[in-house]
Amino acid sequence: MKSLKSLGFAALIAAMTLGGAVSAQAPAATPATASPTATATTPDSGQAPATATTQDSTAPAAAAPGGATATAAPAAAAKIPEFNKPVPGIGQPTDAISLQPQFTDIGLFAQRFDTALIYIITIICLVVLALLGWVIVRYNRRANPTPSRTSHNTIIEIVWTVAPVLILLCIAVPSIKLLARQYSTPKADLTVKVIGHQWYWSYQYPDNGDFEVVSNILTDAQDKAKGEPRQLGVDARMVVPVDSVIKIITTSDDVIHSFAVPAFWTKMDAVPGRLNETWFKVNKTGLYYGQCSELCGARHGYMPIAVDVVTREQFAQWVAANGGTMPGAAKPASSDATANSPISNPTATTASPEPGAGASTTATENSTAAATPASQGATTN
Repeated sequence: MKSLKSLGFAALIAAMTLGGAVSAQAPAATPATASPTATATTPDSGQAPATATTQDSTAPAAAAPGGATATAAPAAAAKIPEFNKPVPGIGQPTDAISLQPQFTDIGLFAQRFDTALIYIITIICLVVLALLGWVIVRYNRRANPTPSRTSHNTIIEIVWTVAPVLILLCIAVPSIKLLARQYSTPKADLTVKVIGHQWYWSYQYPDNGDFEVVSNILTDAQDKAKGEPRQLGVDARMVVPVDSVIKIITTSDDVIHSFAVPAFWTKMDAVPGRLNETWFKVNKTGLYYGQCSELCGARHGYMPIAVDVVTREQFAQWVAANGGTMPGAAKPASSDATANSPISNPTATTASPEPGAGASTTATENSTAAATPASQGATTN
């Protein structure tokens, strides 16, 4: 009995000694600190721990497999070209009392018609003035003390009825012809949707990838630095090709505006909720200015329009710089899978696959197919 008590006492002392040794070897708990590498584990998940690594923005890029280094440098924005410089007297206001020089066939026709109307009006005014002077001199009281009592004259009545009718016909025929040409849009080579805002313009190009250009007025200092006419310079111009039919579709985002370029003989209201249409075909490259011609609010006078008319090659260069495409060309590659689908980009289906592309895809599919049963088997086991 005494030996059993001795054995129990010895076992108790040994257990206490072993527990103290274990507690002495256990490391002290350390406070949690932020680390660039955080490991997240899920108990009993059957998966390896997932490691999430966060890097400082100044840390070098991680090395890719095969020794390649992946760098994440932002792509430099493409510079939008501006081709033409302002030329005094062309496409901008002048000190002349006549119309601005015209650079469309309709504008030239309208300018000739305007000149003809000036001659007609001048002749009418001179004839009426001469008749008044003759009546004043010939039929005053001293020259004609006994006035005639004639009340009717058939010849005079026919003349003053027929002559105005003939004059109005001479004016009406070219006037109606001009209106018909303005509002009969031929087959368009390019469509531009012009949207008025308070107080700036935006231009959409649906034929070239449907990109949009937003145009705002420049400051006086910027106008002076670039050689632009004061309060007519903009930070983004509307660009169109020369010798091409340009169909303009106007609308507004808020109130009524009016798209007007005097050198093109073009003016069309931009009305909210409505699409209006006009067109022009410019005969000469250059830079042409206009303004909003409808009172639209406090900054109505600060909505300039700048149209850069360029060659077709320059226009294609400008479209590419804005991320657009020319008609018939394939759309640029996009990270969006839907943008490269056969529906949104039919030309993508005609491109031949690169050599080895099919083998790479097949190998990937085979490796995935082979790994799936193994994974299922491991889960089942």
